[in-house]
Amino acid sequence: MRAIKCVVVLLVVMGTASGAGTKLAVKEDKRAVVEGNNKFALELYAKLRVREGNLFFSPYSISTALAMTCAGARGKTEKQMAEVLRFPLEHYKALDDNQGRPFYRIERRPMSRERIAAAFGALQRGLKADSKKSGYELTVANALWGQKGYGFLKTFLKLTEKNYGAGLKEVDFIAATEAARKTINAWVEKKTKNKIKNLIPKGVLNRLTRLVLTNAIYFKGNWARQFKKDRTKDAPFTLAGGERVDAPMMNQTAEFNYMETEDFQGLELPYVDDELSMIILLPKQVDGLAEFEKTLTLENLSQWPARLHKRKVIVSVPKFKMTSQFRLAEVLKSMGMTDAFVPDVADFSGMNGKRDLFISAVIHKAYVDVNEEGTEAAAATAVVVGVTSVMPGRIPVFRADHPFLFLIRDSDSGSILFIGRMMNPKA
Repeated sequence: MRAIKCVVVLLVVMGTASGAGTKLAVKEDKRAVVEGNNKFALELYAKLRVREGNLFFSPYSISTALAMTCAGARGKTEKQMAEVLRFPLEHYKALDDNQGRPFYRIERRPMSRERIAAAFGALQRGLKADSKKSGYELTVANALWGQKGYGFLKTFLKLTEKNYGAGLKEVDFIAATEAARKTINAWVEKKTKNKIKNLIPKGVLNRLTRLVLTNAIYFKGNWARQFKKDRTKDAPFTLAGGERVDAPMMNQTAEFNYMETEDFQGLELPYVDDELSMIILLPKQVDGLAEFEKTLTLENLSQWPARLHKRKVIVSVPKFKMTSQFRLAEVLKSMGMTDAFVPDVADFSGMNGKRDLFISAVIHKAYVDVNEEGTEAAAATAVVVGVTSVMPGRIPVFRADHPFLFLIRDSDSGSILFIGRMMNPKA
């Protein structure tokens, strides 16, 4: 039986130029980090949706690797990264001596980098699942690839290893750049079950590279209610411009979580064990996706799943494959993460005690295949840092035969693992 496989890889390439608290506090911090991650995901989607055609990426993977990078940032660079990544703010009571009369004041300040890391670690541990116990497999892996003999700060290495499980692996970017590239690519292939190959192309790494941070997420499972292959039939799929293409449409009638408004329909397709699911948001107008994307806010995305109700639905969803590729540096700059990309301005002194590191490129590539058994997906990102020199009574019909938006989320935490849109299943 064919399985669902979702794979994500994120690389952060670097070159030269308070405690977690109680379990309850960590749980609350994790909830706040998920909310921030999801907000960043939607804001990044809003930037990327201006591109024409199909779209797919993994905001969870991007957030995780950039969070590891931010752990080594300081000053204004750290502040900008934290704001763009939507790291949470915390309330606190500060004792202030006002002419000898102390009092408490409620303020808001960024959560400490230690608590941020602990929350990401808790989220990562919560996402992992053993296929033998859970019926599906979901694993997350991180690693630091550092220049041999380079002086990384122990505090930075300890923080990333303790919370992200990202142990330091030494390579030689200076004398053996190509060998280092092949070593990292081999690790990526292994962690993604050979789904992501040659992630780092020639020319990305050079003698000035000092650190590559990698993140990989792998998901394997099946739809809880699979589509029968003999019911898959070619049918017209109408593009946003009105043109029609024939696409294989998967069909079944069963009970699903469903919602409907005047403007769109929502359908949840759960995976095995109902711990993860794909949510499809289908505008009622054939050319309505562009307007619908404007309503994709954190508030709405939090409310819509709660409005899904179990009922019998006639479902038609296309089989499709797509590949998306992005260079994210300019997008992240436009979102406010500017200093991190500027030599002599970026401050990543939390990594090496110096101010000679800056991000020179951010690259992301993602692939998804939706079929009768489930979903196969893969994504990869490289961040390169260089040197300074109301429900109807009838049985509803959910027919996704025109452009729609979809996302894969963890039901327990609400974390968005993947998000995309299908504009043309034949593209």
